[in-house]
Amino acid sequence: MKDLVAAALTAAKERGQDVADVPVTAIAAAAGVSRSTLLRRLGGSRAALDEAVRQAGVDPGGRPPVRERAIEAAAWLVAERGLGEITLDAVAERAGCSLPSLHTVFEGRDGLLAAVFEQYGPLPDVQALAADPPQRLEDVVRALYRAFVTAFEREPQIVPAVFADLFSRPDGPAARMMAATVPRMYEGLGGLLLPYVEAGRLRPLPLPLLAQLLLGPLINHILLRPVLAPAFGADLPSVDEAIELFADAFLRAVALP
Repeated sequence: MKDLVAAALTAAKERGQDVADVPVTAIAAAAGVSRSTLLRRLGGSRAALDEAVRQAGVDPGGRPPVRERAIEAAAWLVAERGLGEITLDAVAERAGCSLPSLHTVFEGRDGLLAAVFEQYGPLPDVQALAADPPQRLEDVVRALYRAFVTAFEREPQIVPAVFADLFSRPDGPAARMMAATVPRMYEGLGGLLLPYVEAGRLRPLPLPLLAQLLLGPLINHILLRPVLAPAFGADLPSVDEAIELFADAFLRAVALP
């Protein structure tokens, strides 16, 4: 965290602003990392960075921008109440901003929810992995599994709430949230998997099907673990063991000699 604090202070000095007013992208540039990597290291919110700056003896200054406050507020509301109960009024009250400002920044509720899923879903982890992938196919598969497990476990727990809404209402807000990020998700997955298809290491399946074969069993397992754990107890493999088993099964199914 010390390097991020130093980067934030440097960016604030160069821009003549309080740390809290410096955009995340500027802090990421000063730290020499991508915006998604910075947010991942901060746990999805810059609040931890502002607190670290405060602990270093520097007042971070003004409040975070409306966009960041609203995304964080909406994320916690989604985790606490579910997607169906989220209103812009509730977000504005929790974020301490006006309703018109939310409409200006996000162009409505769907835009806000899409921004929440983009920040707290698996996309930042997949993009970070695609930017610096492991060398071996086996390690790429395991890293993708860990990225999705991390997204499911990340607080506030947005991804489980999104899937709950998606299964109950296929045409609801969760479907629109995912539609806004799926193209970039597949872009990241394609950057990781298609080179192995071209090199003859993976079967030349359409990318959507290849991604489903990769992620479908794991996502199903993670969603069902709360039910499986009481039923099977110690017989249920740990998440790390499940990752190894799913990775081995995927490679046996689609990897070529």
